[in-house]
Amino acid sequence: MKAKFTVGLFVAFISFGATSYRSGETISGINFYQGTYKQALEEAKKQNKLIFIDAYASWCGPCKLLAKSTFTDKNVAEYFNEHFINLSVDMEKGEGPMLASKYKVTHFPTLIITDENGSRITFTVGYIQPDDMLGFGKYGVQKAPGKQEAKDK
Repeated sequence: MKAKFTVGLFVAFISFGATSYRSGETISGINFYQGTYKQALEEAKKQNKLIFIDAYASWCGPCKLLAKSTFTDKNVAEYFNEHFINLSVDMEKGEGPMLASKYKVTHFPTLIITDENGSRITFTVGYIQPDDMLGFGKYGVQKAPGKQEAKDK
């Protein structure tokens, strides 16, 4: 009984803690673009950046943990804000189902890096720690044609 209570408390804590991220409040961390997918593509072309898509579902516990602990990491935020137009999309609402179909999203969270035309470069599924998130971002930049950065960064 104690274990069930502890797990329930943990889930409640994660759900409550990540609410501000999803409601659009300003928190330090990755700056997510507030426009549509099409607008994000246009912005990526203007700024010569790649696109990072956080494909989540509102009920997803690992998605909330990712938002709370990984997206708010200082190093992750600095890297992703510098190299990407960041887009967070609920795959069950609005343009989410269309994007879920386009990128074949079947599990949450799915993290996707695309070029400025929306062509997928790489993706990963599930919760990842900040160091792994940085590696994921750097790998995406390295794999993108014409977007390589200095190896010492």
